[in-house]
Formats: sequence, C-alpha cells, structure tokens
Amino acid sequence: MSENFLCDKMTDTEVTSVSAASLAYLGDCVLEIMVRERLVRLGVKNPSVESLEYVTAPNQSDALERILPLLTETEEDFYKRGRNCVHSGVPRHATPAQYRRATGLETLFGYLYLTCQTCRIRELFSAAFPN
Repeated sequence: MSENFLCDKMTDTEVTSVSAASLAYLGDCVLEIMVRERLVRLGVKNPSVESLEYVTAPNQSDALERILPLLTETEEDFYKRGRNCVHSGVPRHATPAQYRRATGLETLFGYLYLTCQTCRIRELFSAAFPN
C-alpha cells in the first residue's frame, strides 16, 4: 500500500512528463490542505483570514527561501521547473520574482504528492512555515 492513500505513486520519470503548470496546480491544492489542517488543529477561529499568512505569493516565496537549502537535487530540479515555466499573469500584491518562486514551491509539492512522499511534504511544510 502506498504511503498516501489518495495517490497512486508515480515514478520520477513519469512525473517528469507532467507539465510544470499541472504540477503547480496540484501542489497548490496540497499546500491548501496542509494549511487548512494546521489551522484546524490549532483551533483557529477565523481560518480563512489566517490562511492568507500561507497562501499568498509573497509568503510562499519567503517559505521557499527557508527550505531551499534542505532540498535534494531532484526536488530542486522540480522547483526550478515550476519557477521557470511561463507565467501568464502576476497578482497585484506580488512581484514577478515572488510569483515565480511561489509557483516553483507549488510545483515541488505537486511532485512530492504524485510520488507519494507524504512524510517529506510534512517535513518541508513545517520547515517552510514554522509555527
């Protein structure tokens, strides 16, 4: 049985064939679940407001900087794929560099999810967003 009951494990080679945009799309969901779980566990009364501490491009960009030294070579490669993919629009509250790093972070979490690395997702999330 795979480590992640929601996921059928893909190999690194298989995940490489997935577009960076698709990985970022999935990774955004993975990060959202991690944020929501943390806020619920903490008993936060207004989680939709508190979640902004995690889900904006500037905050995700800062989080990426905290975990970048912890990444394996493969993880860094997936981060760079997302960071370097074509971005059609940048939110008003973020710089292009922040948005690119945030997309890279989402791509990394999409990769980790598809390869069923749940423990690594939790480890990097905790380092990225220390309480």
